[in-house]
Amino acid sequence: MKKIFFLSTISAVILMASCNKDLNQVPISSSTTATFYKSPSDFLQATNAIYADLHNYPVRLANMSEIRSDNIYGVSVTVRDWDPVNDFSPSLAANAYVTEAWGTDFNGIFRANTLLDQIAKNGSYVGSASLATRLQAEAKFLRAFYYFDLLRYFGKLPIIDHPVTAPEANSIGRSSVADVYKLIIADLQSAIANLPTTYTGVDVGRATKYAAEALLAQVYMAKSAPNYGIEGPGTGSNEWNLALPLLQDIISSGKFAFESTYSNIFSYANQSPAVNKEAIFDVMYTSGISGTSDLYGASYPWTLAPSAYFLSIKDTKSNGSLEIIPVSNDLANSYDAADTRKAFSIYTAGYTNAGSTENRPFFKKWLDITKIPTASRFDWGINFIAIRYTDVLMLKAECILNGATGGSQADVDAIVNQVRTRAGLPSVAGVTLAQLFDERRREFADEGSRWFDLQRSGNLLTIMNSWIAKEDAQKAIKPVIANYVIYPVPQTQLDAAPGLYSQNPGY
Repeated sequence: MKKIFFLSTISAVILMASCNKDLNQVPISSSTTATFYKSPSDFLQATNAIYADLHNYPVRLANMSEIRSDNIYGVSVTVRDWDPVNDFSPSLAANAYVTEAWGTDFNGIFRANTLLDQIAKNGSYVGSASLATRLQAEAKFLRAFYYFDLLRYFGKLPIIDHPVTAPEANSIGRSSVADVYKLIIADLQSAIANLPTTYTGVDVGRATKYAAEALLAQVYMAKSAPNYGIEGPGTGSNEWNLALPLLQDIISSGKFAFESTYSNIFSYANQSPAVNKEAIFDVMYTSGISGTSDLYGASYPWTLAPSAYFLSIKDTKSNGSLEIIPVSNDLANSYDAADTRKAFSIYTAGYTNAGSTENRPFFKKWLDITKIPTASRFDWGINFIAIRYTDVLMLKAECILNGATGGSQADVDAIVNQVRTRAGLPSVAGVTLAQLFDERRREFADEGSRWFDLQRSGNLLTIMNSWIAKEDAQKAIKPVIANYVIYPVPQTQLDAAPGLYSQNPGY
C-alpha cells in the first residue's frame, strides 16, 4: 500500500501559506480559522497538511546532502543548480535548493504552529481528549523534524513556536543553536510521551513514539559532535548517553526487524510500514491519482539519475536530471567485489543515447524500471524510508564507540557484522569509528545521510579535502573550510527584512 497524508482541496486552500517573502509566517485569518476548525475531520486534515510538507524531503537530501558529499562528483558540462553545491561555491545564498529548504521547512513549522494554536483554542471540536493529545504530539514531532532539518543545514534559526503576523515575523531574529535545540528536544520529549507505539488502518504511517525516539537520538548525536569552530549543529555536548537508551528502546520493542535481504528494503512490493519492518518512519506517497500525480507521487527516485539513461531505454516520460550527476569513483571503488549493495545502489553498466555513450556510474537505488509511472515523472509509487531500523542499530554502535555506557566492542562488532553479512561480506573485529562511518557510507548511499555523517564524524574537513585531491580531475571544487559545514541563509530571507539576519560566515 502506498500513500501520503495529503490535503483535500478545501484544506489546501485554507492551509497553504502563499507569501512572497518566506519570512512572513502569515497566520490563517481569524474568520477563516473560525470557519474551518469545527469538527474532528478538520483537525485531521490540518495535521495531514503538516505531513504534506515532507513531500520534497527526499529530493532535498539528494541535492543538499548527497551532492554536497564525497559520494558525488557532479561537476557538469553546463552550470546547473547542483554545481555550486558540489563545488563549494561561496555564492550559494540565491541557490534554488537552499531557498527551497528554508521555505518548505518553515511552511511545515507554520502549519504545525497553527494546528497547535487551534487545538488550544478550539480543542472541544476535536472530538476526544485522546485524539487532541495525539494530534498535538504529531504536530510537535513534525515541528521538531522540520527544525532539525533546518538546523543541520543553516545553524542558527528564528524560533517561531506560535502563529505570527508578517510584521511580527520581520522582527524575530535568529536564536542560538542551543536555544533551537531546546525547542526541538522539548517537542520530541512531549511527542514520545504522547504518541502511540503503533497505528491501524488508514493511520498506519503516522509518527509513532519510536519515530520520535529515533529522531531525538539523532538530535542528541548531532548536538554531541564537534563544532568545527562555527555555529552549526555540532556543540561538543557529549550526550551519547542520552541517545543510546532511546535507540535501545526501539530495538527492544520488537516492533521492527532487520531485513535479511538488502534489496527487499527498497522493493516497491514492500512499501507498507505494516509490512516493511525496516521502516520506522516513512515519507509516504501515492501514485496514479488522476489529474493530481504531480502532487502526490514521488519524484525523488530519478533525482540523481540522468535523463539520457531513461531515453536510452525508450522511456520519454520519466526524464531525470538534465545531465549526469555521477557517483564518485571513490565511493564506487570502496565496495568490495562481493558487496551486493553496490550493484543494487549504483548503475555501472553504461548506456548509449543519440549516439553518445556514457560510462560514469549513477545512483539507482530507488529505481525499478518495471515500475516507471505512466502519467508523469513525478508519480513514482514508492515511499521514502526517512528513519530505518538498520540506521538505529548502527547509530547505537556509534554511541558505544563514543563512550556511551551500556554497550561493548562486541556489541559494535555484532551490529556491523550483521550488516556486512547481509551484504555478502566477511566478518570483522575491533570495528573503529572510522570503519563504522565507512560502512555507513556504503549502507546508506543515496539515502541522504552522508553529509550529516561527515558532520558528526568530526573529520569532515579532512575527509572532504583528501577526497577532492583524489577525485577532482577538473579542478573545479574549492577547498572545504569549516564555514561550509552549513549553508548560507537564503538571500530571500536577507532581503525580506534587511538587517534582521546576518549571513553565515564564509558566504
